[in-house]
Amino acid sequence: MSSVVRGFAKRLAVDLAIDLGTANTLVYVGGRGIVLNEPSVVALRSNGGGGGVLAIGTEAFGMLGRTPRDLQIVKPLKDGVIANYEVAEQMLRHFMIKALGQGFFRPAVRRLVICIPHGATPVDRRAIEESARDAGAREVFVVEEPIVAAIGAGLPVHRPCGNMVVDIGGGTSEVAVLSMSSVVFARSVKAGGTRMDDAIVQYVRRNHGMAIGSSQAEAIKREVASAYPGEEVREIRLHGRSLSRGLHSQFSLNSNEVRDALNDTLEEIVQAVLEVLSRTPPELGADISERGLVLAGGGALLPRLDALIRERAAVPAFVAEDPLTCVVRGCGHLVETQGTIGHVSESSGLTMGTGDSMG
Repeated sequence: MSSVVRGFAKRLAVDLAIDLGTANTLVYVGGRGIVLNEPSVVALRSNGGGGGVLAIGTEAFGMLGRTPRDLQIVKPLKDGVIANYEVAEQMLRHFMIKALGQGFFRPAVRRLVICIPHGATPVDRRAIEESARDAGAREVFVVEEPIVAAIGAGLPVHRPCGNMVVDIGGGTSEVAVLSMSSVVFARSVKAGGTRMDDAIVQYVRRNHGMAIGSSQAEAIKREVASAYPGEEVREIRLHGRSLSRGLHSQFSLNSNEVRDALNDTLEEIVQAVLEVLSRTPPELGADISERGLVLAGGGALLPRLDALIRERAAVPAFVAEDPLTCVVRGCGHLVETQGTIGHVSESSGLTMGTGDSMG
């Protein structure tokens, strides 16, 4: 076989890594890196509007709060696991095709590494695997999210030492201590970015008598939120709908108010950290006390969250480089070093399946 033919044949099959998250889905293509990062959102037409998928990802996200009655915005994942199997499979297939490119010579997916929360049930795990296989992957490797988050954050998880990661995603926060590519002890709590947004929406309703949407809550979190008190009190001007008058008007919200709104969610994450530390063997705990823990996931971008955990847990805490992509980069590392996929998958106690290639 000539080198040209061999090169062409090689391009017909690729390996993928996917972080199928509650808030966002990221896709990593072997040899190319991260090629896609879009909201895990699907816009559907109701039966009266003809039925079917209208938009997926970024396009669908732009329709949030702006849809007519015959459209429905669906988030097929909840708390890090599949809540709507059919829509999740369509969304996953769409993202895979978009990552690989259109056309007759679009490569098939040879191997797919995909993660799942540590606290997922066997049914949840099977749903993720079958959804990925039905979307077109030949082999599907399912790994626990804390492991790949730690790998993506650059922790030496393969060594016999204590590594601790706090991965704060859209639906869940995964707190885990790892050693030798395995989870020693972990907690998964349903406290993540989505719950923070909901808490801000409810705080504004209760304390300002105004209705705002989730996209506005995200903007508030991005602009003025802080997990730990600082010297500067920041303020943001917002548009909302008055619950008493039904009219749209402006109002202000400051960083102290936002921190109050987030207090319960942050406290649940802190308590998970404290529980995991208390259940960690002394030798591994000594490693963590010396080297600290790493914050990953989109929630790690919340300003001064590391300071809050550092004070409450009495251990060093650091935010990973580009925390939002830690999980998919960890999955991507397994894709690029194929010999470690099976080992990590087996250490996770999870499953691997095979299926047909994507047409």
